Order: sequence, then structure tokens, then C-alpha cells
Amino acid sequence: MAIRYWLGVVQRDHVRDAVRLGIGQLNHGSREAISTLNEADGLVYYSPRETLDGEPLRAFTAIGRVADDDVYSADRRADASARQWRRRIDWYRPAIEAPIRPLKPHLDLTRSSRNWGMKLRPGLVELSRHDWDAIRAAMRMPAPEDRHPHDRVIGDVVSRPREGPTWY
Repeated sequence: MAIRYWLGVVQRDHVRDAVRLGIGQLNHGSREAISTLNEADGLVYYSPRETLDGEPLRAFTAIGRVADDDVYSADRRADASARQWRRRIDWYRPAIEAPIRPLKPHLDLTRSSRNWGMKLRPGLVELSRHDWDAIRAAMRMPAPEDRHPHDRVIGDVVSRPREGPTWY
């Protein structure tokens, strides 16, 4: 199956939690939205605001790849009426936030429409490879073809372990 690229619309405070937990969640935990993604697909979060009612941000705030095909519920209770469905995501932690404004004239998503924000209303939008590459470059994430197999280190997707004594 071909790799696809996705943009999820999520406020920045929820993005930070998702990156910290190594998960992806869309549309308030919708199973349908998160199930659309497949293993190895790219996911970038766009945050229009810092918090639900907070200051405008309008930036890409996280970028990564879907780790596997497992869609799971964050709420393990049997009687849960509103479940939060998630996926494991290998977030590129050294990524920097990238404001959308300088990218708008270059993205297929924004270039062809003055009302491009309306395209984001569903909360999940498929991106072209061109847009993915432009956003990836703006967030300083190297392309897979720019890496050698031995260059991938665990620090790319998980936080560095704490320094401590070495035990022999």
C-alpha cells in the first residue's frame, strides 16, 4: 500500500500531550478519523490556536509517522460511553514549529483557495507529497532518502534517557 500524508488539526496544548505520550488522536478521539491512517503514513499537526479558546498560533506543531496498524481505545473501562481512539506515532522530536504564513504561497492546500481554512474543518486532510515535503523541510525533518540506515537513532523518536551512573 502506498504511503499517504495527512494533516490533523489540533490545538497546541493537545499536540504537546500527544508527542509526550507518543500517540496520535484526531477529532476529539474519533475512531473513524484515526483509522484512516495506515502504518508508515506521515502525520503533521496544524495548530490554529494554542488552546481551545487561546491565542491564535497558525503553525505546524508536530510531525511524524504512524508506527503500526493498531487502533486502540484510551479508555479501558467497559462502560465508557465516549471513547478516545488513538494510534502510536513515532514523532520527530527535534522538529521545530513552522508558521503557515510563509508556506501559504507554496502549498497546494493553500495556494489555490482564499478560503483554505474551510478545508481544515473536517479535522483531517490528506496532503500531497509536495505539501508534505515543504512542511517537513520547514520543520527541519530530514527526508528518509537523505538518511543512511545507520543514521536513525532512537533519539529521533523518543526522548533521551536521563544521565545516571554506569553500572558494570
